[in-house]
Amino acid sequence: MLSGAQEKLIRSLHTKKGRQKSGLCLVEGPRAVKAAGSAVEWTFTAADIGSFDELVTTETPQDVAAVARIPKWSMDAVMARSTVVVLDGVHDPGNVGAVLRLALGFDASVLLVESADVASPKVIRSSAGAIFGVPWMSIARGEAATIITGLVRPVYRLEHAQGAKSIDAIETKDRIVLIAGSEGRGITLDIGGTSVTIPHNQALESLNVGHALAIALFLRARF
Repeated sequence: MLSGAQEKLIRSLHTKKGRQKSGLCLVEGPRAVKAAGSAVEWTFTAADIGSFDELVTTETPQDVAAVARIPKWSMDAVMARSTVVVLDGVHDPGNVGAVLRLALGFDASVLLVESADVASPKVIRSSAGAIFGVPWMSIARGEAATIITGLVRPVYRLEHAQGAKSIDAIETKDRIVLIAGSEGRGITLDIGGTSVTIPHNQALESLNVGHALAIALFLRARF
């Protein structure tokens, strides 16, 4: 059975403030719990507490949940991947989770600028636990230009902008930085680079950031 202190801790992990204070996060579902691996502090099920449904965030609760340590990745780990994806103002947890899952599949790491909290239950769930296997860091907007320039890689801005080149313009053998923004605002970072776009039917105003990055990362992986 869970103690009162454990229940209070789990409830605190529903908030960003609680996660930051404890350095812990809530992981839901057997797949995500397995992905968390050694980061798991302890697991719990409905058999451990009657208020299980209230402690987890899914409308249809999973069979198991866990409290896990939020991974801390170094810049060296981020730089070790062939593609560093920069998410600029992507607030939707589902999109951030999807991008982390893509990064796991296509040898990428992720830098987040004013984007959804990676340690939130929604991001962890939509990433299928990929936050524990993909190097990622949240960086301040004011530091982004210095950090990204310091990576010393070609920078590509994935955007539907005038004069943008086709996505095929990316040099696939290079270690690159690939910046993507939200579907509504696009890229707002004032960082130079080559604008690239994914040609599509003009009846579609824009591609979802997750869909666009899936295409871009797949194309890089082909070569």
